[in-house]
Amino acid sequence: MQLKEIPIAGIPYDQIKIAKVPATPEYCERPAELIPSTSRSVVINPNRTCMPLGAMWAVLGVKKAVPFVQGAQGCTTYVRYTFSRIFKEPAVIATASFHEDAAVFGGRRNLVEGIRNLVVRYWPELIGVVTTCSSEIIGDDMVSFIKMARANLRKEIGAEKADQIPIVLVNTPSFAGSHVEGYDRASRAFVETLATTRGEPNGKVNIIPGLLYPGDIREIKHLLRHMGIEAIVLFDISDTLDAPLEPPTSVPYWAPGGTEVEEIKDMANSLATFALQPHAGQAGARYLERKYGVRAVVGPPPVGVQGTDAFLKALREITGKPISRSLLEERGRLVDSLADTLHHTMMKKVAVMGDPDIVLGVTRFVLEMGMEPVALAGGTASKTFVHDVEAILAEAGYEGEPPLIINGGDLFEFEEYLKKQPRLDLIIGNSRAVDISRELQVPLVRVGFPIYDRFGYQKRPIVGYRGGEMLLAEIVNSMLDYQYPDDRTQQL
Repeated sequence: MQLKEIPIAGIPYDQIKIAKVPATPEYCERPAELIPSTSRSVVINPNRTCMPLGAMWAVLGVKKAVPFVQGAQGCTTYVRYTFSRIFKEPAVIATASFHEDAAVFGGRRNLVEGIRNLVVRYWPELIGVVTTCSSEIIGDDMVSFIKMARANLRKEIGAEKADQIPIVLVNTPSFAGSHVEGYDRASRAFVETLATTRGEPNGKVNIIPGLLYPGDIREIKHLLRHMGIEAIVLFDISDTLDAPLEPPTSVPYWAPGGTEVEEIKDMANSLATFALQPHAGQAGARYLERKYGVRAVVGPPPVGVQGTDAFLKALREITGKPISRSLLEERGRLVDSLADTLHHTMMKKVAVMGDPDIVLGVTRFVLEMGMEPVALAGGTASKTFVHDVEAILAEAGYEGEPPLIINGGDLFEFEEYLKKQPRLDLIIGNSRAVDISRELQVPLVRVGFPIYDRFGYQKRPIVGYRGGEMLLAEIVNSMLDYQYPDDRTQQL
């Protein structure tokens, strides 16, 4: 229905139809020199978001902790909105609420007054101060500001109460990196601020999960539990951003779960630190290794058979605990599923996009399925991403056409390359690839951050053997649902 003007009575919802008129009748090939993001001054459809978001994600994984954003209200509102869309949970994030005066004279007063209000109203057990572009460009002396804020608290509530609330500073200028690096910086800032002494060994392992969803962290805990291993999971969002709905027992209400401050302090006494996502957590693991000799085990992401095998073998080597029979059975079920579905996945052309660690983990898994990667797009530029992809392809004995590897580019480059491919069967990535999948008329399997156009994906793991089985089923069923195979090699 097309109307030149809207009737006074309005249009019923069931009659509203927006006719989309394409800009051009058909695809027009772009100039080759403008397709690579390195050749352009503009980013088109970015494959990442800002650094403060990653730091705020991390702080929300600490028990009764509140991120305090040293910046404008929009820097906080955007992240709260994003988290609410993904996790369907309220995210308590405080802000210094910069206006014109703070941009000119600095944000000292905003931080001092803001932290005071946060403490007397909420009494958090930890405050994570997260900087933004504005405060970094202004040149706010955050260390001095935090000292002033603590001195102000001591005068008002007493030194004993004021000193019980740790304040962790995470410097996150967005112009220097993405949300992945923001999380990585937070991992170091927390252990550097809180894990300050080496005492008696605790016999535990540290787990820095990276930008994994609550369902993934629960699956990691499942693996640890079946091996009888005690662990400290840093930034544990499994209950803070996926909390049960129960009547509040206190005001203010705090979601259950999260890593306790005392646990973070004890991380210097652990046997080893596992950074499951090398680009999001390696900084914290390396710091503990250099400072206290706590061994750092960095990656690979425990996705699929080989990735999970490597994680469990490292756990066994460090702790001496055997891999339980129940986990071996889970592995067998995943291998059986791979065998059962090989005729659906073999030789299928797939493109993968998202955060570099997710792309690496999923790439290894699709190679286990016999699929052929066409393009691999990591949204955050990395010194190791290209080498890691090449190592995974060599390890798998891949002899197909080498895929396009995009290291930190945008999705315009990704889409333009896929449009020129003779065949593409599947895209695996986050919700930012929805329009690309519709344009190319291929199914999209959603993994990684962000997934905001589906419900419940934050509860579904992709890590571990059970997570791999679920991801495999999603991949196969997406292809079957989109176009039922009619050739004999692909029949059910």
